[in-house]
Amino acid sequence: MRRILHIAREEALRRAFHRLPGVGYVSMDLYAADVMVRADVGWLPFDSGTFDLVYCSHVLEHIPDDRAAMQELWRVLRPGGITIILTPLWDKPTFEDASITDPVERERLFGQFDHVRWYGFDIVDRLTDSGFAVQTMRAGDMADAKAIVRFGLDETDVLFVCTKSHR
Repeated sequence: MRRILHIAREEALRRAFHRLPGVGYVSMDLYAADVMVRADVGWLPFDSGTFDLVYCSHVLEHIPDDRAAMQELWRVLRPGGITIILTPLWDKPTFEDASITDPVERERLFGQFDHVRWYGFDIVDRLTDSGFAVQTMRAGDMADAKAIVRFGLDETDVLFVCTKSHR
């Protein structure tokens, strides 16, 4: 049986994952009550190599130690598995400053009060440093307009498709 870990689950995707035959589905979030596992992405309570697919959308920009989270995503993925990551991006290098804790200042600088960084495309380097082989794709190249709306995407959203390479 294939296994999927869905972090910070979206309802439309939860329903889609549940319709897949022969798939064991696990939803996870640190704060949401309506998930199967409550845990921090920086310390995942799963054995190494547990999942065939990990879907992590709009999570890493909230995590102070994103590199630890990326390493955990790599760890729980089976060899040959895929982790899909979406995060807000801008056209500059990643900007973060751990000393910024004021929610108003975070919103001004990072676009949302609970974000701790703006990622640039150099996120690929962080993901690669964690062990992943990374490809980028745009949502509009993968799905039609109806699916993009149903799953709450934008056609210009960039998906980081990360496969587990061997260290």
